Amino acid sequence: MKLEKSTLTGNKTVQISGSKSISNRLLILESLFKNIKIGNLSNSQDTQLLKKALSEKDADVVDIHHAGTAMRFLTSYYSIMEGKTTVLTGSKRMTERPIKNLVNALRDLGVEIEYLQNEGFPPLKITGRKITQSEVSVPSNISSQFITSLLLIAGKLENGLKVNLVGEVTSRSYIEMTLDILTKFGITSSFEGNTIQVEPFHPKQGTISYEVESDWSSASYFYSICALGRKTIHLKSFYKASTQGDAAIATIYEKFFGITTIFSEEEHTITLQPQPDFSFPEKIVLDMNNCPDIAQTLCVTAAALKIPFDISGLGTLRVKETDRLLALYNELKKLGTETEITDLTISSIRFGDPEESISITTYQDHRMAMSFAPFCLIKELNIEDEDVVEKSYPMFWEDLASVTIQ
Repeated sequence: MKLEKSTLTGNKTVQISGSKSISNRLLILESLFKNIKIGNLSNSQDTQLLKKALSEKDADVVDIHHAGTAMRFLTSYYSIMEGKTTVLTGSKRMTERPIKNLVNALRDLGVEIEYLQNEGFPPLKITGRKITQSEVSVPSNISSQFITSLLLIAGKLENGLKVNLVGEVTSRSYIEMTLDILTKFGITSSFEGNTIQVEPFHPKQGTISYEVESDWSSASYFYSICALGRKTIHLKSFYKASTQGDAAIATIYEKFFGITTIFSEEEHTITLQPQPDFSFPEKIVLDMNNCPDIAQTLCVTAAALKIPFDISGLGTLRVKETDRLLALYNELKKLGTETEITDLTISSIRFGDPEESISITTYQDHRMAMSFAPFCLIKELNIEDEDVVEKSYPMFWEDLASVTIQ
């Protein structure tokens, strides 16, 4: 897709679909406990794939394609389907994404899981069991989704579940989001130190309604657009007291790019307002351990404005849809930004002129496409495999066009 050099029109309103992270958690709980009515469900491909898988309860083989969240959540879900054997598979990239820590935890709880190809990776053959053990330990420095996967089934276990987190907790805010959702449905839990306790749950009569907040990860691209275009944007269905870790984008962009977030509690709308005469920092130094999914967005914004950056806490980016740190290293060069990467960090080294003809490779990663798109406010560019955005934000290109003019 060719994006022409564009200008931000300003004062436009965008309605972003419900949070993928919240929607996927709710779908698992809805399938387990039956008493949940979900509003503003995410229209992302990931969520639709998970919804489809859960609706096909008798399927022997479930293919979730690129949906990493679905792979992790369904691994635990099928583990407690007593007497049922399910083969859980996905795309070629999915068979390269590690799942060993989650499988080990479930095996420790007594579940029978077999690797069908390579040790530690999907596809998996899962034979559901009744879990009576009530305590497990899991490394916590790889993916918070492994932990959330266990927490979502914990209330269904007759003895509940104590999860001992080993090591530094990565993306803690996502774990807290999960526990907040459990609490809203009456599932008792606690999170003290590195120990999480979830009590067994027996739902009462009646239906619980949950209106899903819009996705802060998706909002991040409009913060980038606002930072580069310096005009106001309005986004609908966002809440000040959000439990989404990526809501940190509001604080980050105010501090480093002068974008103030104004909340309208009555209308559940946020206004992104550029501060006039804002003085950009000499350097951005930031630990993004709790919100790594918005690191790509921030790096592109900083590169476009030629602000030096040193970003840490990015260990999980190596095992996402692609190796996101390597992808950033490669594609930021095309914008004229040279970087240095380690397993945990990315730092700018020098800034130069962008390539004459920029074509961004997306590596089958939705966030690569969307995080680089705001650079069209600086220079025209091409986004390869633009349909990859369907994974999390199918309406992204239409919404981008609605706030810009060529």
